[in-house]
Amino acid sequence: MKLAFSTLGVPGLPPTDVQWLAVEHGYHGVELRTHPDEPVHPGLGAAERADIAAGFKAAGVEILGLAGYARVAAPGDDDPVLAELRALLDLARDLGAPFVRVFPGGGEQDVREADEAAARRLGVAAEYATDAGVRILLETHDSHRTGADVTRVLGLVGHRQVGALWDVMHTWLGGEEPAASYAALSPFLGYVQVKDIASADDTTPLPLGAGVLPLTECVDLLTREGWDGWLCWEYEKRWYEGIAPLPGLLRAGREHLGRLLNDAA
Repeated sequence: MKLAFSTLGVPGLPPTDVQWLAVEHGYHGVELRTHPDEPVHPGLGAAERADIAAGFKAAGVEILGLAGYARVAAPGDDDPVLAELRALLDLARDLGAPFVRVFPGGGEQDVREADEAAARRLGVAAEYATDAGVRILLETHDSHRTGADVTRVLGLVGHRQVGALWDVMHTWLGGEEPAASYAALSPFLGYVQVKDIASADDTTPLPLGAGVLPLTECVDLLTREGWDGWLCWEYEKRWYEGIAPLPGLLRAGREHLGRLLNDAA
């Protein structure tokens, strides 16, 4: 498996510094948080996009994916959601990123209505994603927290360019065992987000291995099943300003994941 970290852990950091962190601490790639308050967002011009892509290539660091914020199950009209998806897919194509992350965001609406809205929009966007050479990944998150929730939607879509992103915290908070999450998500799985927290009641981010999430079980399972994709550490510094800075944790985090992988092998 290859290792990455998300720039959610280093809010506002310029891409050149992100590249340096990845190289310095032994990560193969990064997931770029894609939002107007970050250096990477759909408003970038062609020259800026080309410079970012060239910088990562020169550094030998892969852009794993773009962590977008489109909410595909949200109530309301389809057009704004589809426009946001197209903008993310265009940016991913230009940066050479194979994946775009989206959220469900179904809110409190009826589950069937949320599923149908998400599937409809993802089905339309899938054709655009095919042309862009990018895969859309629906994250286990918010209204669709478990693997079972996400695969309900993906089963309705039925398109190879739409898959799943397994956030191990949300499936755990949803009461789903790792084996059940993997069984549901494996036909669709793009990559896996890892993290750690103190408890179900305190989701303040912790260094990897310092909390309660079943990371060992997840890595053992993925290894046993022969899955050889990406593990991406999502450390939510952007939302928890008081926690320790990510750069000082990156080496230990990579070493912890390396030990889990070695032990699983």
